[in-house]
Amino acid sequence: MSIKDRLGRLTGGSASPVPPDSRQEKLSELRRKMEEVMNRRDRMNRPAPDASRRPGLPLEHVVAGEEVITEHGGFFFSRNRMNEADRYGNAVIRDLSRLDMKGVAILAGSGTFAGFSPEDALFLDTETTGLAGGTGTFPFLIGLGWFEQDSFVTCQLFARDFSEERSMLAHLQDIAANRRFLVSFNGRAYDMNLLSARYILNRLHCTIADKPHLDLLHPGRRLLRHRMENARLVTIEACVLGVEREDDVPGHEIPQRYFDWLRSRDGSLMEDVFRHNRLDIVSMASLLKHLADLVGGGVDPERMHHGDVLCAARLHHERGDLRSARALYEKIALSPERESAESARKSLSLIHKKSGSWEDAVVIWEGMLSRDPHDLFAAEELAKYHEHRRREFGRAARIVQAVLDGSRSMRDEERHAFEHRLRRLLAKSSSRQDIP
Repeated sequence: MSIKDRLGRLTGGSASPVPPDSRQEKLSELRRKMEEVMNRRDRMNRPAPDASRRPGLPLEHVVAGEEVITEHGGFFFSRNRMNEADRYGNAVIRDLSRLDMKGVAILAGSGTFAGFSPEDALFLDTETTGLAGGTGTFPFLIGLGWFEQDSFVTCQLFARDFSEERSMLAHLQDIAANRRFLVSFNGRAYDMNLLSARYILNRLHCTIADKPHLDLLHPGRRLLRHRMENARLVTIEACVLGVEREDDVPGHEIPQRYFDWLRSRDGSLMEDVFRHNRLDIVSMASLLKHLADLVGGGVDPERMHHGDVLCAARLHHERGDLRSARALYEKIALSPERESAESARKSLSLIHKKSGSWEDAVVIWEGMLSRDPHDLFAAEELAKYHEHRRREFGRAARIVQAVLDGSRSMRDEERHAFEHRLRRLLAKSSSRQDIP
């Protein structure tokens, strides 16, 4: 059955043929019948009006904002300011603006950021119609934040329906033009890929994707994950930043809130979504300040969580900044937190060993063995030192023998390695005694 016949059956019209020499009339007839089919479908799927339902609240009655009109159309725009004396969790807003840009550069792994100022940062987070991404995902709310002197400004761009996306994206470009780098939380993998795709679909050039970008998810996970069940932003807020959200809308509910808004235009559906997005933006600023202080050295490590400082020292160590790593290790080596202190001593001793400061390394290893005679790391390092540096095979053998005799918790591979080392040391010691 041809498309024309099917359309005729669906619309109840006749399927009489159109003269072959009338191509334009044929196309017009097909378009008319398709419109009839679409209109009939809309009438069938349109829900019956609920007479008992009250009209929803206008959006501007629950969210402070106004309509913005651009050459591409309109959208809803909301702006808020947190003043310098306002508190956010453990922090005061004025302190958040005093970023250690050296620390920011370390977090980003790029010296470029050291040349920026705190006012150059643009914090970005989106709320979308889906969590999986892809070209079918629509970013209906774009949250932004930046520092203005000692205050913090957040603004939110909201597409009240799909037709307002182009104007919203164009205005985002205008705002971003005044900022030099981006800060997000999982934005490199999600938000920016999504926005780049939406710019292409709207035939707009995406300039914000070219800006240097610091994604806080990765340094946050690396420096803080050791003491939390996960590295989600809301978890970091509660465990590190001192922020407790009350009646916060769960992220997985936000897409449905927007779909409900499209049907009802009830502003109360979006009130919590705007608040959720705004808190995400401010939390990113607070987290950036915390992490930059942690790795930048601008705050006394004694005021920070010692496990976090240990992770910061390891970050410096792995990137080859031994001076910064050593300074942090030395602080944590004196910590009353036993596990952190022992880990710091191990790493500090290896820095001394690599730099040839053998006396400093030996002091650490001997101290570790005095506190725990079964410390396998310290015993092995001391044994290697006396064997290879001092050529004191007997002394090295006694250290290894003491560990083998006293430790009952060694794994088989560890015991075999120490036994092999002991046999070699005893052989070397015996051979030396045979020399006249």
